[in-house]
Amino acid sequence: MKTERNRTISAIMRILADAGTPLGSMQIARELNLLGIPLQQRMVRNYLRRMDEEGWTENLGRPGRRLTSRGHDELRNAVTIEKVGFVSARVDELSCKMDFDPDRGHGTVILNISRLRAADFPEAAKLIQGVLDAGLGMGRRLVVGQEGHELGGRPIPFGEVAIGTICSVTLNGIFRMAGIPVSSRFGGLMEIRDGRPARFTQIINYDGTTIDPVEIFLKGRMTSVREAAATGRGTLGVSFREIPAVALPAARQLIGKMTRAGLGGVLAVGRTGQPLLDIPVAPGRVGLVVAAGLNAIAAVEEAGIETENHAMAAIHEFAELIPVAGLAESLLTSRKLHKRLTSLVEGGRGPTRDYGLYE
Repeated sequence: MKTERNRTISAIMRILADAGTPLGSMQIARELNLLGIPLQQRMVRNYLRRMDEEGWTENLGRPGRRLTSRGHDELRNAVTIEKVGFVSARVDELSCKMDFDPDRGHGTVILNISRLRAADFPEAAKLIQGVLDAGLGMGRRLVVGQEGHELGGRPIPFGEVAIGTICSVTLNGIFRMAGIPVSSRFGGLMEIRDGRPARFTQIINYDGTTIDPVEIFLKGRMTSVREAAATGRGTLGVSFREIPAVALPAARQLIGKMTRAGLGGVLAVGRTGQPLLDIPVAPGRVGLVVAAGLNAIAAVEEAGIETENHAMAAIHEFAELIPVAGLAESLLTSRKLHKRLTSLVEGGRGPTRDYGLYE
């Protein structure tokens, strides 16, 4: 009985997390029924009251409930055995939801969301820009959110900054809309020498993990992205995908369009039925190596700056992302913001929440 209750709570959390906006009990009950969990609205309210008491949800009144930061953390840790293969399923889910069109440069993409102290943002911004300028991330655009607002449906605590980087799963969605099926095999660490892919050093299959592999490598300080960006030699996070060989010409054209739209991230393309960096592929298929969107944040972690990361966190409008060169303006705003916050706190007025780079 306890296991069933936990599964229902996890399902409600997932519904709230995916919605990105507050939901009422009627909407949640409808979504639960679609998932094969038949609950009446009254029972949903009972679950929500318990979740409020645990600090997992926040009751906003008429708009409904939303997940708190604590709720997002609980969702990440809940019912582990059910989450084996979660990453693989999440890849498929998000790639079907996004709709970016590289010809028009318009639509939605998938974001990773990272948080760090606002005081650390000036140094972090320089590191992030260096990685993206070196072409070791997924594209050259991102979004910055300030405290008191939300990014991807996640509230940003006081004194922190959120950074949304483009997730490599965005490639899956773009290929899918072009009629090219993509198989996501694993995430890994790849060594580069003289700026070129050399070999894989670690791999984790998507269908056997409960957490994005690059998050593991990042927090384990197993990367050397800063060195790779500066010298062309180091270790970075990547993912390995396969496509049908017959789609290779169309895929090459699509990769070119993505790059021109600011979404470059494909580091290597294999040949039909041949291994790519010693990774075998099936006959009639071609391997692709794609840079991890979290590589820019890995460089920040390497510098000793603590971050909290959520891979494949949200769907977001591409038009709201800024070019990496725009970080200079964000950096200036952050410095002014930090100075203002310090003045307010020292003056006894406490935090204020009437500003933000992203609202």
